[in-house]
Amino acid sequence: MPKHAVADTGFSIRPAAADDAETIHRAIMDLAVYVGEQEHAVAQVEDFRRFGFGPDAAFSCLIAEANGAFAGLSLFFPVFSTWLGKPGVYVQDLYVSPEARGRGAGEALLAATAAWSQQRGGVYLRLSVYADNHNAKAFYARLGIGWNENEHAHAAYGATFEALASRQTRQG
Repeated sequence: MPKHAVADTGFSIRPAAADDAETIHRAIMDLAVYVGEQEHAVAQVEDFRRFGFGPDAAFSCLIAEANGAFAGLSLFFPVFSTWLGKPGVYVQDLYVSPEARGRGAGEALLAATAAWSQQRGGVYLRLSVYADNHNAKAFYARLGIGWNENEHAHAAYGATFEALASRQTRQG
């Protein structure tokens, strides 16, 4: 996806490059502080560089800029709906710099992310929101992105993930 201006926002959106790893890291750390989870954010710049770029990239990232200055990012990856039989995209993190908030950067980033997915056959976008992040919930609601009350996210991290993965090793 080439760099392009987003109508009526004053922002341009471009794909992130490996040189953006420090910017991505800084934005994710700022987001962690914003949601009060900074003690859990242990990613390093090199993690973003290693896993976000190249032929086996684990994620994609779009960067919003205003007059050449960083304004925000959407970090996402492809997903697939077995019920729809179609691909989509999962937005892991949407970050807008404090200076750009309220000016359309978040909407521009989500629109560009949806377009990225649609160009690859995608038909949906998913994301999660911290339960007490009321500003984000209101923002998503304004865009028509609703909460799915039929689902609850479950996750395995740390020792729980290691124990689960080791079951395959013992069985295999």
